[in-house]
Amino acid sequence: MSGAGEAKPMTARRSGPLRGAATIPGDKSVSHRALILGALSVGETRIEGLLEGGDVLDTAAAMRAFGAEVERVGPGAWRVHGVGVGGFAEPDDVIDCGNSGTGVRLIMGAMATTPIAATFTGDASLRLRPMGRVTRPLSLFGAAAHGRSDGRLPLTVIGAADPAPIEYRSPVASAQVKSAVLLAGLNAPGITTLIESEPTRDHTERMLRGFGAEVETEVTAAGRYIRLVGQPELRPASLTVPRDPSSAAFPVAAALIVEGSDVLVPGIGLNPTRAGLYATLREMGADLTFENERAEGGEPVADLRARFSPDLKGVETPPARAASMIDEFPILSVVAAFADGRTVMRGVKELRVKESDRIDAMARGLEAMGVRVEETEDSLTVHGLGAGGVPGGGVAAARLDHRIAMAFLCLGLGARDGASVDDASPIDTSFPGFGALMAGLGARFDAATAAA
Repeated sequence: MSGAGEAKPMTARRSGPLRGAATIPGDKSVSHRALILGALSVGETRIEGLLEGGDVLDTAAAMRAFGAEVERVGPGAWRVHGVGVGGFAEPDDVIDCGNSGTGVRLIMGAMATTPIAATFTGDASLRLRPMGRVTRPLSLFGAAAHGRSDGRLPLTVIGAADPAPIEYRSPVASAQVKSAVLLAGLNAPGITTLIESEPTRDHTERMLRGFGAEVETEVTAAGRYIRLVGQPELRPASLTVPRDPSSAAFPVAAALIVEGSDVLVPGIGLNPTRAGLYATLREMGADLTFENERAEGGEPVADLRARFSPDLKGVETPPARAASMIDEFPILSVVAAFADGRTVMRGVKELRVKESDRIDAMARGLEAMGVRVEETEDSLTVHGLGAGGVPGGGVAAARLDHRIAMAFLCLGLGARDGASVDDASPIDTSFPGFGALMAGLGARFDAATAAA
């Protein structure tokens, strides 16, 4: 998946009302973890609703390379026959994680305490992303990483022969760092402790418990302590992946900014560590309701209904909320452009080391659409133009980033002169069928690209 494919430009035109139900693919974060934990368990794990986007398929291929049996048995239905904790075999070839920072960092953690070596690479975007934030704590277990001087991919990880448990305070609010440490701790004797100053998405802790690991979380004034008892025998599980709240954000946002829209997005995961966007949208005055709230597979879910909201107001997002909506700031920036007044997003420097520098990508793209912005290293301010007030008509650079591409296509549906992106091909890494789904709601995309 790391090769540079042909760019696929796409244009979104100002649309009439968006209406209907939008069936969103499975949650990407949960899908990665389900495959990895299934591979580390003893026996057969059954997964329903797996996201079959490029990122997750790369993780499935990686688990095969480490010796697990991974088989697709139907649409979204997968079978994983695991090799057990510490049972990974040394792969015969380079592990290509495509565009996925989550995939590569979690896989590094999962193999770092097994005495094998593996070389990792990815596409041009992933090769720019920092890996030291993961390889540094993994070295405390006894693993070693060798490669580029700046710690970026490609690099080789040599797993610890005699791993020791660690206590590690993460310097960044990152569920990927946390998860890599906990997965490495599975094959270390004793108790591994990860301390985070700000809560991050907790899918790994929930799923570890579901697979039979002992995980305890304690919240103190000094931080959030997550303790894992090492060397369990993980039991296989049968699980259903909830639908991805980050992907749901795009049809939801489009409905809010396109006049007359009424869109239902069923079965969306609403884990509180992922729901910051929806709290923010409500603060802005969005007509957004949660229906049929329930629990599935240990995760809270609900049906989301979003209606056109002509009276959106700018808000300031608190830094403490950033971790719970870090992937949603690009699409929030689009909604902010259609609100009255300033929307200030603070505590978002992590956006600069995502698939692209998302602060810069959104700032330059919004300027191309006639929206005034301000940025600092750790903030982005959007000066909203109100409902129907965004001129559009520009071309945004996607920068190999699926969320940037989708965000500007949604903007085009509400902008006076539409909007274009230079390359929509990265969308398939997280949201295969995005174009067709949006077109089914009434979105106007160019005919040549509507099925992307």
